[in-house]
Amino acid sequence: MSESRVPQGTHTVRWEDWSRLVEAKDKLGGLDFIHAIIEGRLPHPPFYEVLGFRVEEAEAGRVVMSGRPGEFLVHPGGGVHGSFSAALIESATGLAVWSRLPAGRGMTTLDIKVNYVRAMTTATPPVRCEAKVIHPGNRVATAEARVTDAAGKLYAHGLSTCMVFA
Repeated sequence: MSESRVPQGTHTVRWEDWSRLVEAKDKLGGLDFIHAIIEGRLPHPPFYEVLGFRVEEAEAGRVVMSGRPGEFLVHPGGGVHGSFSAALIESATGLAVWSRLPAGRGMTTLDIKVNYVRAMTTATPPVRCEAKVIHPGNRVATAEARVTDAAGKLYAHGLSTCMVFA
């Protein structure tokens, strides 16, 4: 016998034309590019919209992003999937590295290491991820990040290695 499945929630996602990001990324320096996203002159990428991420602050070598753990992120055990923190850490560290790059340069993540120190649930308040560049190399750069709530409670922290290219 099969049970009828009744939907329990929805997660509708909308995003703006992301091709504007691609057009702008080579014309603007990294920090100007990120500020254009924060100020709404460029859209947040669709991936950020899917997960509910927002870029909140940026300065050279430092980026703060936010996210809200939600029911649509729940894994089979009932908690928020760890990939939410991992994606937030990768996104913030990548932007922190990018914030130091001049126009025409880019980067991609080579690896990330995430340490989960506290479980997230659907009751977890919104979190912020602060990322800082550790080493701003010309070919390889590294950055670190911490995912905390407004009270400063740590949920995860991580390191990222990025390849920088022209």
